[in-house]
Amino acid sequence: MDDKRHLISVIVQNKAGVLARVAGLFSSRGFNIDSLAVGETEDPELSRVTMVTRGDEAVIEQIRKQLNRLIDVLRVHEFRSGEDYVERDLLLLRVNAPPGKRGEIMQVADIFRGKIVDVGVRHLMIELSGPESKINAMIDLMRPYGIKEMVRSGRIALARGNKSV
Repeated sequence: MDDKRHLISVIVQNKAGVLARVAGLFSSRGFNIDSLAVGETEDPELSRVTMVTRGDEAVIEQIRKQLNRLIDVLRVHEFRSGEDYVERDLLLLRVNAPPGKRGEIMQVADIFRGKIVDVGVRHLMIELSGPESKINAMIDLMRPYGIKEMVRSGRIALARGNKSV
């Protein structure tokens, strides 16, 4: 079975309970959501739900069909390889930063175009956005310093150009 990751964007009515119905669809069928990001769109009456899930083509097709059956779902789009789109993930990471290592950590953050958003006596907090591979590379480089805490937003994506999805 092909257990490939799939990035799905769903435009929904911005109403109470819609996210619960979308998530419930996944749980009731035994599908997992690897990441989930939800936010209002350019139209305050609509929200975009961006999810990463795993499965073969048959599973993803079933997910698309089930999502389209939900009453408050307006559009479902799967971003496919070869399609021209921009995706980002947001990371906030608090790392141990003793005085002797602070400069080193700041240089790594700068190379990744990260921002130092909080400075404590023994820690730095770094904000970083980018594709999943960039986020993962930063996490791997920060592990030796001691990651105290971190949070990721989940992937978000938009098609390039004039194409709306």
